[in-house]
Amino acid sequence: MKIFIGIRREDKNIWESRTPLTPEQIKELSKDEHIGFIVQKSKTRAYSDNEYEKAGALVQEDLSPSSVVLAIKEIPIEFFQPKKTYIFFSHTIKGQKYNMPMLKRMMDLQCTLIDYEKIVDDKGRRLLFFGNYAGYAGMIDTLWALGQRLHWEGISTPFSTVKHCYKYKTLEKAKEAIKEIGLKIKKEGLSEKLCPLVVAFAGYGNVSRGAQEILNLMPFIEITPEELLDKKKNSSKNHIYKVVFKEEHMYKPKDKEAKFNLEHYYSFPENYESIFERYIPFITVLINCIYWDKKYPPILTKEYLKNLYKNSPVLRVVGDISCDINGAIECTVKPTSPSSPVFVYDPLEDKIADGYEGRGPVIMAIDNLPCELPLESSSYFGEILKNFVPEIARADYSVDFEECSLSSPIKNAVIVYQGKLTPNYNYLEKFL
Repeated sequence: MKIFIGIRREDKNIWESRTPLTPEQIKELSKDEHIGFIVQKSKTRAYSDNEYEKAGALVQEDLSPSSVVLAIKEIPIEFFQPKKTYIFFSHTIKGQKYNMPMLKRMMDLQCTLIDYEKIVDDKGRRLLFFGNYAGYAGMIDTLWALGQRLHWEGISTPFSTVKHCYKYKTLEKAKEAIKEIGLKIKKEGLSEKLCPLVVAFAGYGNVSRGAQEILNLMPFIEITPEELLDKKKNSSKNHIYKVVFKEEHMYKPKDKEAKFNLEHYYSFPENYESIFERYIPFITVLINCIYWDKKYPPILTKEYLKNLYKNSPVLRVVGDISCDINGAIECTVKPTSPSSPVFVYDPLEDKIADGYEGRGPVIMAIDNLPCELPLESSSYFGEILKNFVPEIARADYSVDFEECSLSSPIKNAVIVYQGKLTPNYNYLEKFL
């Protein structure tokens, strides 16, 4: 008996054209005669319906013959069908209020929910992610914002030639453009008004590594957070200064006698306070890549910015790739989109204005950055996902959860099973 897996079209916004599996990956998986694919029709997906048909998939509107449905973003509550298995980024594990009706609907229909975000190895490292592509796109869009801001200020730089990430045909084309800018900086240098130009990365995970990969295409000198505070050492106009911050650079214990301990920080964040703002006066561009939750202190507060902008700060742009609203970057008061990627936060008035003109830092806060690189990000994601597809397809979801034969990485990512929260996620009951 053939088991059908459905691929839902993405429709959360007009920019979302990613897919969990590409036609080539479906063609490879379809060599297993017991697995078939039904792909929902789409006019916006990065890969055409025709490409999926040629790969051997059924392309139709109705996914009901599928026992398992794969998607990327959240699914509308009217889409779910009883007792089926759905795999997507549900954005529910923090108890996100806006997705609790969706979670409740799945439970009412006795569905099973597997969340990509919680598929991890035995060391807790995520196995399925788009983070590096968020980093690529976020860094490119932040450099675009920097170029536009400096042009508005009357400072000529090669960054003014950077385009929105989605306007490059491929990631490789974007990288070539950034390399050209780097050559100009190496040869001609930057305006003395900008030097030293410091790009700071808060965080060092997949997102940060992707963003750094883009910056590293240009001439750079990497310095430590401690060296950043020594302005005399940072004087080259033919280089960008890069500095990466880890937790121990951004937070300190409230107890003056205590030393920073990473495990203790994550267990008891209320016992720590941010010290990141001591570095802000020396930073031109801040790239925020950290995982944040309400229990953690912010790294850049509105109150600090209010005092900073009473003078003439060097901070021009914040690329908030993490995009937690009123989160680590308190002035990220709303998400932006590829069509309107930035706003300016005026700290003295506590107001925002779309665009890159005006008093205050420019904030890039696109909340769906990988969608700007749909071909490459989908292919990358699917190459990992396809390794799990056979076991997901063959699993018996009618048995008790303890008896379900899914491997540990997948089983640990099951949030709802047969309509009930699994033991690891019982805490979500309070949000429902």
